[in-house]
Amino acid sequence: MRNTHSTQLLFDLTKPGRRALRLPELDVPERPVDELLPPSVLAERAPDMPQLAEPQVVRHFTNLSTQNMSVDTHFYPLGSCTMKHNPKRNERAASLPGIVDLHPYQPEESIQGMLELLYEMQQYLCEISGLPACSLQPAAGAHGELTALWVAAAYFKDQGQAHRRKVLVPDSAHGTNPASAIMAGFEAVTVKTLTSGAVDMDDFRAKLSDDIAVFMITNPNTVGVFEPEIGTICDEVHARGGLVYLDGANMNAILGITRPGDWSSTGEGRGADMQHYNPHKTFSGPHGGGGPGAGPICVAEMLRPYLPAPVVAKRSADDNPQSAVRDPQYYLDYSSEKSIGRVRSFFGNTGVLVRAYCYIRTHGPDGLRRVSEQAVLNANYLLSRVKHFLPVPQGDRCMHEFVASAKKLKADRGVTAMDIAKRLLDYGVHAPTVYFPQTVPEALMCEPTETESKETLDLFAETLFRITEEPAELLHEAPHTTAISRPDEVNAARNPTLCHCG
Repeated sequence: MRNTHSTQLLFDLTKPGRRALRLPELDVPERPVDELLPPSVLAERAPDMPQLAEPQVVRHFTNLSTQNMSVDTHFYPLGSCTMKHNPKRNERAASLPGIVDLHPYQPEESIQGMLELLYEMQQYLCEISGLPACSLQPAAGAHGELTALWVAAAYFKDQGQAHRRKVLVPDSAHGTNPASAIMAGFEAVTVKTLTSGAVDMDDFRAKLSDDIAVFMITNPNTVGVFEPEIGTICDEVHARGGLVYLDGANMNAILGITRPGDWSSTGEGRGADMQHYNPHKTFSGPHGGGGPGAGPICVAEMLRPYLPAPVVAKRSADDNPQSAVRDPQYYLDYSSEKSIGRVRSFFGNTGVLVRAYCYIRTHGPDGLRRVSEQAVLNANYLLSRVKHFLPVPQGDRCMHEFVASAKKLKADRGVTAMDIAKRLLDYGVHAPTVYFPQTVPEALMCEPTETESKETLDLFAETLFRITEEPAELLHEAPHTTAISRPDEVNAARNPTLCHCG
């Protein structure tokens, strides 16, 4: 939300003639603006902008930034979003001139280093998932979901099975799952989950039919439980001719421990057929603020021909042995006639992928496993501290996250999950995810990640306990120390103020 008071100060400080920068001299022939743009789109007068010196502008935005919370300034236990620390060495690597100065229209022979990096990234993601083919194009996790479902639709059409229109989605899934299914032209069918958080196998089997296209599942799921029947689910979906899609948002819990492509109850069948990654969650990178993001997908071999084009490919030493001109070793492969085509301009958000590549190379296979082991350890430690005053319906053990409930507090004292979340801001802690999943009343979803210390987790648990002991009236009006307290969030989303009107 815009800080109206702060913006008004800029206009109060304005003095005609002050400026924070001076533009270089025009180096192209000057032309009247009405020759460049249609008069109908031109404003009648120049916008009313403040005229300020550089120090005033810098102070304004610096002061605004101190009102924000970020993973670099505060503890950020935002459940299901894995707000882990982003190593600064990865930021520096992604900012190297040889990376940021590249242009996507450059010829392939001039970007061999970048193509090699992206090719290796594809291989790493395939190895981690247990799925042999990869596309780096999708621009975000939800975009990866949608892309994978487009791939599935193309596959079924090519197989003469366009009648498969149903996508099964557990009721605890991320909201993007059913949305992606509908946008891809499928019908979303909800599958119930048990109090434990696991899929209700009776409801699953009742809705499993010969017109199923895909079963979409998050594993570990949004309440922090590893699906105990995942192998059986995969086998039964495949027996009906369907595909299994893994929402990879929670890969931070299983890196190097288990691979989705291996999830078969027999150990010989197929596991997940498709999955997306959230590199910003699993392998670090900028997170939030609308982007940039990336959502690579990995798929089973029979789905490879339908992946978005191009993919990065590598020529073997034996290719074109008679050619007088040596072809570049790495190239963009557009050859698949069954590809669903581009889903993203150019090749995708390569800057995010470079950061993720650095993270994977830094840790290596053993290090990635330790990341997940520490994430699971931290979550279980925090659960053990919190469960005594905020019950955790799914039990005493979790994977990378858990969901506590303020249901009893609301019944006894009228204190809601939102009250707790707002009050945490006064203590310098970002709120956990609230009211999701909807299967847990008054939900507070906490994910501490592997990068937080025991001291931070102890302080968070103690702060939560202190808040639950505070007067309800104090909590209802929290936060008390922020520039904006409790805006009408629904109205702000529907009727945002996007410009200065003073």
